[in-house]
Amino acid sequence: MPSPGPFLCLADEADFSPDKLKKIGLCETGRMLFDLYCLEPGQAQKVHVHDDIDKIYLVHSGQVTVQVGEASRVLSVGEAACALAGMAHGVRNHTSEPATVVVFQARGTL
Repeated sequence: MPSPGPFLCLADEADFSPDKLKKIGLCETGRMLFDLYCLEPGQAQKVHVHDDIDKIYLVHSGQVTVQVGEASRVLSVGEAACALAGMAHGVRNHTSEPATVVVFQARGTL
């Protein structure tokens, strides 16, 4: 993953794929990942679990449904969800408009 420097414009980084959710790697270190998920209507990240990674979803544009554990909620711009290590989580664009989600992941032990 290229080093982006200390500043980014998320709108410039957004890139969509008609085939599936596109994950744009913005920054990666030994302690964390910083990604931008670009979802066309109907696209989703399968619900899954990380045993040693905490994840935060922050909606940057559009609207998505985020599942954390057994709960799911529609999130709009500026709203976030946190999935702690061991919790099932996933995101889905349930709308007819594209959406972008900023994703932060932090590892428990590095």
